[in-house]
Amino acid sequence: QVQLVESGGGLVQPGGSLRLSCAASGIAFIDFTMGWYRQAPGKSREFLARIDGGGMTAYGDSVKGRFTISRDNAKSTVDLQMDTLKPDDTAVYYCRADYQYWGQGTQVTVSS
Repeated sequence: QVQLVESGGGLVQPGGSLRLSCAASGIAFIDFTMGWYRQAPGKSREFLARIDGGGMTAYGDSVKGRFTISRDNAKSTVDLQMDTLKPDDTAVYYCRADYQYWGQGTQVTVSS
């Protein structure tokens, strides 16, 4: 029974920052690539960032240089530090494990 629980979403002003967290259970966390995706209304789910068990990262072009993914294998958590947020970053943000399991999502709204 895989469970991924996101937290840390909310309302932030343009230019501000948020840190999202995802707590995983029911998986061999250290073996799994973890990722963050987002989905805005009327749009497809978009890849943002991923990190493999060895710490190698990759980012989508829309967030490269602004977002940073990290993981704590001892705690089975993966975080997404989001800086210099823009209104276009408004979406539901989802945690993903092993390219197949999804969390329930957390809302991020960037607005003044």
